[in-house]
Amino acid sequence: ISGNSSTNSPSNPTQGLKRPRNDTGNKVTVVLGAQWGDEGKGKVVDLLATQSDLVCRCQGGNNAGHTVVVEGTEYDFHLLPSGIINPKSICVIGNGVVIHLPGLFEEAEKNEKKGLKGWEKRLIVSDRAHLVFDFHQVVDGIQETQRQATEGKIIGTTKKGIGPTYTSKASRIGLRVCDLLGDFKEFSTKFKNLVAQYQSMYSSLTVDTDTQLKKLKEYGERLRPMVRDGVYYMYEALHGPPKKILVEGANAALLDIDFGTYPFVTSSNCTVGGACTGLGIPPLNIGEVYGVSKAYTTRVGIGAFPTEQLNATGELLQTRGHEVGVTTGRKRRCGWLDLVILRYAHMINGFTAIALTKLDILDVLDEIKVGVAYKINGKRIPHFPANMELLHKVEVEYETFPGWKSDTSAARKWNDLPQKAQNYIRFVENHIGVPIKWVGVGKSRECMIQMF
Repeated sequence: ISGNSSTNSPSNPTQGLKRPRNDTGNKVTVVLGAQWGDEGKGKVVDLLATQSDLVCRCQGGNNAGHTVVVEGTEYDFHLLPSGIINPKSICVIGNGVVIHLPGLFEEAEKNEKKGLKGWEKRLIVSDRAHLVFDFHQVVDGIQETQRQATEGKIIGTTKKGIGPTYTSKASRIGLRVCDLLGDFKEFSTKFKNLVAQYQSMYSSLTVDTDTQLKKLKEYGERLRPMVRDGVYYMYEALHGPPKKILVEGANAALLDIDFGTYPFVTSSNCTVGGACTGLGIPPLNIGEVYGVSKAYTTRVGIGAFPTEQLNATGELLQTRGHEVGVTTGRKRRCGWLDLVILRYAHMINGFTAIALTKLDILDVLDEIKVGVAYKINGKRIPHFPANMELLHKVEVEYETFPGWKSDTSAARKWNDLPQKAQNYIRFVENHIGVPIKWVGVGKSRECMIQMF
């Protein structure tokens, strides 16, 4: 029908009125890692979660590790959205997350001992989320051992069964929350078949299916009150009364299964698209997209790392920054800030603002370098290479800044920062082309300087 006024005029009551196009519902804010993880996303999420009605996880599993400090107490989260600390927010574990039930309850109990209260009343779990079983975790370990034997190198997974679970999902043999809460006899049969399939691939795998099933039945009953149809739940949240909705990304851009430094990546999409597919929400409802980056770069496990400093600087960053993985306890590899990877992460995610964390770690350095371009055979390359052999060969072009050589940890606003630190921040901002909204200078909530 042509859009002329005569057909849409109120005098023609049978004519349906055009629905206003601007009624898109609530917008969600997404927080994403812009490097290789461990950027301090938990801190940014925590800052925003205090004003959020809904805090959601959309991908990954308990391979994530977020530490949040509240009133001197350190809480560690792996599977629970870190917004669970806020007694006023509801937390959602979306369909894109893979859930290890023993891990979920164990994590909740550990945090309860530290003072977390009423979490069961505030947690919603999508019935479409896939389940991580103990044998997935065993298989994860076996696969790493096999990689070591055949290729002489491992991926460096957290051995939490995440990869094998996403493999089951993609092979259409996985089991979901809705299966566990359905007919248990049916579930038991499927579970036994799944175990048999894995045992045919891994002869050393032993599974006590009866004990596992008994436990799973108990976990299922504990979980039941928290389970909802995730798509419908999110739709209602988006289209009901105004709500502040936050999506907490796990892992990071360079660990993304599609865009990361494959194969040294995680097994899900930890870029912005994962928020849509992992919760069942349309792109139209994505509002702010915040990228989180350290003021330097770290990486856990193996894989290319162009700005890595295998020297005194790298060691200084590692010790001053306490760079040890929350989930694995592994020492992190450290190097200078790499703007090539930040620009690349921005191309994929379309950051509306950035949080730059751990600036205070650079306080003692005489000079600070920033990677601005990659060269191969002395020629700048315009993109981030997909091929790992190529990435290992790149030579980094650096911009060098004089260090500010003063303590920034007490800074609470922009003007408290030394001029040289301000110059460093402005350079980063201009180079990526995204405004820096927060600068982190310490562990606690108060140490995030908000710029606008």
